[in-house]
Amino acid sequence: MKLFYYLALTRPANVITAVSDIAAGVAIAGAFALSPFPWTSFLFLALATSGLYAGGIVFNDVFDLELDKVERPERIIPSGKLTSSQAIFFGMVLFICAIFFASLVSIQSGVIAALVALCAVLYDKFAKHHIVAGPLTMGLCRGLNLTLGMSILANGQLPEMWMMAFIPIVFIAAITLTSQGEVLGNNKLSVTFALVLDLLVAATILVLAFKGIMNLWMVLPFVLLWIGINFSAKFKAIRHNEPKNIMNAVKMGVLSLIPLNASYVAGFSDWKYGLAVLCLLPISIFLAKKFSVT
Repeated sequence: MKLFYYLALTRPANVITAVSDIAAGVAIAGAFALSPFPWTSFLFLALATSGLYAGGIVFNDVFDLELDKVERPERIIPSGKLTSSQAIFFGMVLFICAIFFASLVSIQSGVIAALVALCAVLYDKFAKHHIVAGPLTMGLCRGLNLTLGMSILANGQLPEMWMMAFIPIVFIAAITLTSQGEVLGNNKLSVTFALVLDLLVAATILVLAFKGIMNLWMVLPFVLLWIGINFSAKFKAIRHNEPKNIMNAVKMGVLSLIPLNASYVAGFSDWKYGLAVLCLLPISIFLAKKFSVT
């Protein structure tokens, strides 16, 4: 039973979305065109990002313990299923293993993984409840995670498309804005601004496609799916600004990272690879029904 509690603490559905970040970064780096494909490095990076995301979630709940005793007493730590000491040790092990696996790919990958871990703890401990620093820090975590995927080539240089990391920074900032006030509601302005950021992300991807940097017809179906999943939930949260709808908008925003990342993969490689990444979505949705996402 303890093992189940440790697993639940990591939000498994969210961890799947982090793996899709790696696939997106790999596609941007052009690694899907390599023959043979560096499967070992991809596996190490997937394990690394899983440990980083899970570790960040664990420390989030550690630092939120006093608040969760009031707002979310059902969570693993405030409910007494695991102690803070057990969670801290678990989180440290996850971070150490993550940096180790990333370092097996390259020193550069190990450094990026360490930066992700640092940003995650900074967010959890200091930035989370700040209206500006919170969304930016969380966005930076995802941007670095995408960069971690780009580091698969391990040639000491990141691809010229490293600036693609700014897209998840903007979108994750939008999700984080939406989550502010999700327990109490009354955050219509934040959700509206988050929707504007989503439109900026969609416009940026389409501009890149029209400029020939990404393949328009490969990327378009995945972007439309992302818009459909993400926008409808936010519109509902704006119209009926209640905790239930806001939490659902956050949940769908997190899950919609998979089709967003699938759009990068399709746009920079081929629709078949994008479809393979999209197959992570039903897995994540299934896990989201079994474990908490927010």
